[in-house]
Amino acid sequence: MGAYVLRRLLLMIPTLFGIMLINFVIVQLAPGGPIDQIIEQMQSGGTGIVSTRATGAASDMGATSVTGGEKNPAARGLDPQIMADLEKQFGFDKPLHERFFLMLKSYLTLDFGESYYQDRPVVDLVIERLPVSISLGLWSLILIYSISLPLGVRKAVKDGTRFDLWTSAVLFVGYAVPGFLFAVVLIIVFAGGSYFDWFPLRGLVSDNWAELSLFGKIADYFWHLALPIAALTIGGFATLTMLTKNSFLEEIGKQFVLTARAKGLSEGRVLYGHVFRNAMLIVIAGFPAALIGILFTGSMLIEVIFSLQGIGLLGFEAVITRDYPIMFGTLFVFTLIGLMLQLIGDITYTLVDPRIDFETRE
Repeated sequence: MGAYVLRRLLLMIPTLFGIMLINFVIVQLAPGGPIDQIIEQMQSGGTGIVSTRATGAASDMGATSVTGGEKNPAARGLDPQIMADLEKQFGFDKPLHERFFLMLKSYLTLDFGESYYQDRPVVDLVIERLPVSISLGLWSLILIYSISLPLGVRKAVKDGTRFDLWTSAVLFVGYAVPGFLFAVVLIIVFAGGSYFDWFPLRGLVSDNWAELSLFGKIADYFWHLALPIAALTIGGFATLTMLTKNSFLEEIGKQFVLTARAKGLSEGRVLYGHVFRNAMLIVIAGFPAALIGILFTGSMLIEVIFSLQGIGLLGFEAVITRDYPIMFGTLFVFTLIGLMLQLIGDITYTLVDPRIDFETRE
């Protein structure tokens, strides 16, 4: 197993390099970069989200605002020196390949640069928002798996019965309706929208959280998370439940299950001691992608609706504003985490079913 893990770790290097290279080329060649946004704001006379880091040089040069749609900086009333200063400010005065390798070199030392518009290191921004995304992702994932696995097993055992039919109807509704729509309904009903005012509408904790006792802090924390987690759980457990059911149905009719029952083993021992090992392999295979998705992308709309400053919202804002340090820094970290989780998933295969031996694979 050690040799297989080492091979996988070594393969992560070219995989990570390829992913970063493809995304870097696509983003850098796409129109509408940060300099274009700064020029647009300079022409409109607004300040917007552009920080003093970006506008300082331009203001010193005495940029003028003009009208017109020409792309030539001189024709648009911009001093070419301003453009040169902006390109140097953002590092665009260097060739594309040089910028890429400088970025990778800094990433190897865990230096992800500073945000273009917030004048703060990317690491600080990620650390600041990480607790929100971890809170949403971790608790919703625990709830989803706690509900989906036993419910899927139960549906497989009761296949075709009334229980299976009405639970399938509920699951189809949960699958068809987007999670953010459930979030809106929960706000309207339970967060003071029209009916009850039982839960807070925004934030991860209350303003007086530091003054509360230990029990009060825990209660306040889950009080704020109740509606966001409920919205994520309702919209996420349907697929996993049906996957678990179908996996168990495929294994229940096999010969080794009939043999186990003929030996007098209890139904629980048959299901969880024999069928589980084979049926859960496909569920385990999708766990890394589910974890990454629900931690960093699936909760983006939930973060917006409940005003939670998390990683998903940070990445979305970075894409909209072309904040390249945040875009590529988070891409690097999340890709690395995803590759590590894939390796952990493969190792889990061998724990669930010891018959799997990756060392013998060609």
